[in-house]
This record gives sequence, structure tokens and C-alpha cells, in this order.
Amino acid sequence: MHYLMGVRIDESVLPYSDEEMEASYARVGKVNDEMKAAGVWVFGGGLLPSDSATVVRVENGSTAMTDGPFAETKEQLGGFYVIEVDDLDAALHWAGKAAEACQVPIEVRPFGGVA
Repeated sequence: MHYLMGVRIDESVLPYSDEEMEASYARVGKVNDEMKAAGVWVFGGGLLPSDSATVVRVENGSTAMTDGPFAETKEQLGGFYVIEVDDLDAALHWAGKAAEACQVPIEVRPFGGVA
């Protein structure tokens, strides 16, 4: 089964120092390598800050685009992993490793299907 592990960040505490970023990259790289070695890694990546986003919506047959995130919230999606594991327990195991490495909360959601 495929799971999305969303990396939840608080953009109000950014940017990190160069030393903090290097330490974070090292921790996250180690977990990424563990996932790849275990054969659960499908895809993952970090995202630019939410102010780089464009929201596209259709209302009454007309497409509208706006800058930035749709939801006004302190936490934003800062990155994600897509993993393939047997069950939720296995996904939570990897989410725990990712949360420790990223030092932020990780939201775990199963896919409803994969096309």
C-alpha cells in the first residue's frame, strides 16, 4: 500500500542557519538512504516556501489562479515522501524516523488508489 508522509513545517521560524540546514540534510539523507535500502522508497522531495505556490480553482466554469496557499495556517507542507509498505504500522515506523530526522511533525495518509 502507498502512503504519503507530509513534512509539516512552521514557516515563521525559517530560515535556519547554514549549520542547522547541513545537520538537517545529513539526518534526512540518512533516513532517505534507509528507506531506499529497505525498498519502501517511491518518491520524495522538499518544497519551496508556500509563498511560491499558485492555487488554481474552477468556479462557475471559470478558472482562477491566486498566489500563495489557499489555507491561512501556521503550519505548511514543507516536503513529502511517498512510500510503499504493507500496512499503516510500517508507514508509522518510517514516519517516526522521518519526524526525528526532520525534527518536525509528519502527517501520514494512505492513498485511495494509485494510477
